[in-house]
Amino acid sequence: MKGKLFYIGLLVSFVAAGIVHYMHLNTTLQFVIACIAIVFVAGFLGKATESVAHYAGDRMGGFLNATFGNAAELIIAFFLVRDGLYDVVKASLTGAIIGNLLLVLGLSIFAGGLKFKEQSFNIKLASHNSSLMILGVVALFIPAIFTGGLTTKETSSMSMIVAIILIVAYLLWLFFSMVTHKNVLSDEAIEHGEAAWSKGTSVLFLILATAMVAFTSEWLVGTLEEVTHKFGLSELFVGAFLIAIIGNAAEHSAAVMMAMKNKMGAAVEIAIGSSLQIALFVAPVLIILSFFMSGTPMNIVFTTYEIAAIGVAVFITKSITQDGSTNWYEGLLLLFVYIILGVVFFLV
Repeated sequence: MKGKLFYIGLLVSFVAAGIVHYMHLNTTLQFVIACIAIVFVAGFLGKATESVAHYAGDRMGGFLNATFGNAAELIIAFFLVRDGLYDVVKASLTGAIIGNLLLVLGLSIFAGGLKFKEQSFNIKLASHNSSLMILGVVALFIPAIFTGGLTTKETSSMSMIVAIILIVAYLLWLFFSMVTHKNVLSDEAIEHGEAAWSKGTSVLFLILATAMVAFTSEWLVGTLEEVTHKFGLSELFVGAFLIAIIGNAAEHSAAVMMAMKNKMGAAVEIAIGSSLQIALFVAPVLIILSFFMSGTPMNIVFTTYEIAAIGVAVFITKSITQDGSTNWYEGLLLLFVYIILGVVFFLV
């Protein structure tokens, strides 16, 4: 019954979002319905990804969940870059990173901890994740500190070089974790249940869900500027919290479900792996794409608020995950930090 209601909601919200967009109805109405639609579509994407991951194995499954879970953020950000809304892009990337580290991981640890007293995952993977998260912070912090002494052209060149370095670092991490040190970083095999669909159907639905995310993302982005001004919201809050929470819907569902099945390793891979992918791959790719899409390319210089938020999120996440075990109270700590940041960003 729940499944039927979900698919009815998916179909109705997606069609309604398309109708109000193409009929150019009230912008606020377009925004609200697009938000509802993208939550349903992201949930559908999460289900399709989990089903594909069932056939791909644990480690690859977590990577696929993180990758396609980020599809919403990447596509939304792509349209924002196309429209030259770079401040919103950076805010949404910031929100995606802290949302995955604090909200998605926090909810997963809390929900799993209520069912199981303590949950564990590969401690070596936790250590490597921590190092990569710190690399992401360094890559944002250093350019922001030194950009004051650089010209616009030098800042653009620096952004491109740092972006390429981060992409190379991320690709080498995938090679390291999935090829040369695959066995060292994997968790103990856990019995899986049945996949929702057959392999072919799962792949087909994954492609369909990604296409639906692309449409709803474009409809949502088209309303952002007017809605932001209409309600007096800052671009920082809209990008870092509103868009991020909506875009993270797929990761929310997948990671929490994994944690409640006592698959904390997979939940951590989805949440932290997704943040790493945003910081080390998605953000650099968007910087490179902006060079080809705009006369004024996006740089890698984030605001002090954004860097502080990411730094705090990385610090508390590293502290909680470094021992390879979690409990419900640690999940609450992550959620409390997320709420504090949300309040501050709303008031800024």
